[in-house]
Amino acid sequence: MDFLPDEIQRYVEDHTQSEPDLLQEINRNTHLQVLMPRMISGNLQGRVLSMISNMISPRRILEIGTYTAYGTLALAEGLSSDGLIYTIDINEELEDRIRTNIAQSPESRKINYIPGNALKIIPELTEKWDLVFIDADKENYTTYYELVLPNVRKGGFIIADNVLWSGKVIDESVDDIDTREIRRFNDIVHNDSRVQNVLFPIRDGLMVLRKI
Repeated sequence: MDFLPDEIQRYVEDHTQSEPDLLQEINRNTHLQVLMPRMISGNLQGRVLSMISNMISPRRILEIGTYTAYGTLALAEGLSSDGLIYTIDINEELEDRIRTNIAQSPESRKINYIPGNALKIIPELTEKWDLVFIDADKENYTTYYELVLPNVRKGGFIIADNVLWSGKVIDESVDDIDTREIRRFNDIVHNDSRVQNVLFPIRDGLMVLRKI
């Protein structure tokens, strides 16, 4: 998923703040004990999420796709003093691990973990979002975007992960459903007059949107 030359990638990582000890432990345990550990945000992307959150100082964050809560805890670092992050994940097998990881964080009281189907849960939430992070099933990216955008405050942000999809978005020989949906999502948000967008080639691609 890395698009930079290895030497440049190492230089970038060497000149980026190290992940906190808890996130380092979650990173290590995820790679040792959980299927598909490449799904974890990791140090560089985690620091990017933390930096964006600290720049915004959001009161309300919505995360769609918790995995092992690495990204959750990175985003929580920038929450305002009265802030909350709602994080939704459908994978029941990870629930105990997620709860354990969150409980170890000094920001645990600010984290509302909701196991279940985000497509059903999101319409029931009444918060106004300052920041939304989409990192779940790719075939529903556009659906998630349309569900959350009305409740993102003006000037608020949406970040979508994996929008370069290991480079498959530009490979014309690839036509699976996830790749088609990522391409569709990228085209839709790029042409949506309701948002300003920048696609950052960080790790597997982060699409950053600002509601205008």
